[in-house]
Amino acid sequence: MKLLPMPFHSLLLFSVWLLLNNSISAGHIVLALFFALTIPWLIADMHEKHPRIKKPWLAVRYSFMVIKDIITANLEVALLIIGPVKKLTPGFVAIPINLDSDLGITVLASTVSLTPGTVSAEVSEDKAWLYIHTLHLEDEAALIDLIKQRYEAPIKEIFQC
Repeated sequence: MKLLPMPFHSLLLFSVWLLLNNSISAGHIVLALFFALTIPWLIADMHEKHPRIKKPWLAVRYSFMVIKDIITANLEVALLIIGPVKKLTPGFVAIPINLDSDLGITVLASTVSLTPGTVSAEVSEDKAWLYIHTLHLEDEAALIDLIKQRYEAPIKEIFQC
């Protein structure tokens, strides 16, 4: 194992320790150095490798699409709430997930939760299903198709997972 398995984390630990103690005395420098070297070394094996963004321009385009969807969904939810509450049909939907990485699943679940009117409720233990709650469910199959095509497919392409 290398001496500095996570150099950025070591630098951050060193700096934060000194800033929190508001001192650059010899004792604090030695203690900060001890923490900066030992903690990353002890947890290096626990560090999980995440997939890297393979298509950064697609990630940027995805971000702008999500922002547009958030704005649009805000307007739709506002109109639904202003209207009669009796027209609302909330419901839970199970969406099959075809993503291999935890990061991809997290991005998908976060995207669903960021869009007003829907919220991610749970990911199944086998990571095959994402359960979401929606404020107004008209067509379950259409919602599943929308999330899979609009969000999951680009995430899969961005991370190649």
